[in-house]
Parts: sequence; C-alpha cells; structure tokens
Amino acid sequence: MAGENHTTLPEFLLLGFSDLKALQGPLFWVVLLVYLVTLLGNSLIILLTQVSPALHSPMYFFLRQLSVVELFYTTDMVPRTLANLGSPHPQAISFQGCAAQMYVFIVLGISECCLLTAMAYDRYVAICQPLHYSTLLSPRACMAMVGTSWLTGIITATTHASFIFSLPFPSHPIIPHFLCDILPVLRLASAGKHRSEISVMTATIVFIMIPFSLIVTSYIRILGAILAMASTQSRLKVFSTCSSHLLVVCLFFGTASITYIRPQAGSSVTTDRALSLFYTVITPMLNPIIYTLRNKDMRRALRHLVKRQHPSP
Repeated sequence: MAGENHTTLPEFLLLGFSDLKALQGPLFWVVLLVYLVTLLGNSLIILLTQVSPALHSPMYFFLRQLSVVELFYTTDMVPRTLANLGSPHPQAISFQGCAAQMYVFIVLGISECCLLTAMAYDRYVAICQPLHYSTLLSPRACMAMVGTSWLTGIITATTHASFIFSLPFPSHPIIPHFLCDILPVLRLASAGKHRSEISVMTATIVFIMIPFSLIVTSYIRILGAILAMASTQSRLKVFSTCSSHLLVVCLFFGTASITYIRPQAGSSVTTDRALSLFYTVITPMLNPIIYTLRNKDMRRALRHLVKRQHPSP
C-alpha cells in the first residue's frame, strides 16, 4: 500500500477557510491589500539601499537581502492563499506543488533566520568593536554571511522536505490549512510520524533557538556597552540604531516559537491558521514599515529619491 501511495503521488486538498465562508470575502481583500503593501515596501527598501550612497553599509546590505527574502516568501505563499480565499470550495494542490511550496518556505524561513542573526552581529560589531568594523564586516565577509544563510536554508529544506515527502500518505489527503506548512502535512503521514516529529523539533531547536540565543547574546553585550556610556543622549542614539532590528526579531522569532515549539496537544486548526496567516502575510508587511518609519537614514534617502524624481520648479 505504501508503494502504491508513492507511485500514484496523491493530490492534496487544502481546506483553507472554506469553513468560514462569511469571512472569506473580507479576508481576500485584506490579504490582497497587505500583499500589495508588502511588495511595494520591500521593493522600495531594495531600491533605496541600491541607489542611495548613504545606505551602502553592511547594515543596509543585510536589510536589502532580508527584503529580497520577504518578497520571495510572500510570493510563494500569498497567491495560493488568495486563490483559496476567492473560491467557495477547497483548493487542490499536486504532490509536487505541495512539496515545492514547503521547500521554498523552508529555504526562505531558514535564510531569514540566519540573516537576522547576521544583522545582530553587525550591530554588535558597530557598537562594541567599532575600530574593527571595516575588517570584520568587509564586503567579502558580508557576502560570505549571506551565502551561508542561503546555503543553510537550501540544505535544511532539501533534507527536511525530502524526508517528509518520502513518507506514505493517504490516497486522498486533506490538509485543514491554506498552505503546505510543515506540521499540517506531517500529521497526514500514515507511517513514520513520530520520527518525523523528532526531526522537525530538532530542526526547530537548531534553527530557531540557537540563532535566537546568538542574537540575545549580541544584545546583552550591546546593552552592556550602552549602559557604560556617560550621557543619556548617547545611549538613546545608539539604542535607536538597534530598535528596528529588535522589533523585527521579536516578530519573527515570536511567531515561529509559538507555531513550532508550543505543545501541539493544545493547538487547534483555527489557531494554526491564524498564526500562519500572521507570519506569512502580516509580518512581511510590517518589516519594511518598521525599517522605513523608524530609520532616519531610510527616510532621508526616500526624500532625496522623491526630490530627484520630482524636482521643485
């Protein structure tokens, strides 16, 4: 039976929000609006950090890479979510399509996790070891960190997705979700489920808790350096360079921890979908808003770009 399941490659049925028909219409327009804002915001960050000489520093280089990840991430998830919300019936997705969506999801999620860690390291070096900043964060070192982030995501996704989709599935699998997330798909497997759950939790601990611990360690040292400063004004000025990154870290690791580390016994389909909707749709929109509204350099670069395109008569 297991061999038959694998050779026929079952088609998955995504239930999405078909049980909440009254909310599907409003959710469709909200998700569409958020998606457009996300595309605009992250594209704007990529443009500004590319064309503005004032933003050609390691911090903004990492920010540009983060925006690229966010663009790919939302484009992998949101169009199918919109198709699901726009239809009164559950949407089918092929075995290959589900595997591809999960693969891209893991690649981008792990890459973002590593990029946020690199950005914390950037702030640590800038504040605690400013004399070594140009050496420790040279263009070559920054490229190596970004390359390592993508490579880590690709390796993790390849091993993780191939393992999950090598498990036998029912002939007509139904996913009570709007995307092929790891845990909902994993629960469908008819064999090897326990081994898979151990694998998922191991990867979660490694790629969520260890990077998060490195980020916390960086900020503990940064906090020590800030408290050692003589004036309150200097402390506030230095802390302001970290506040945007801290907010983004809390959003990313907070939702990831709640989703993948919380006990599954107390979870519900509605809670799982709400959390997934938040970290696949809302969070990518908030990141560029946080970085543009709270960052003077970004606002200044935006004003210069607007003046260049529309000079005063």
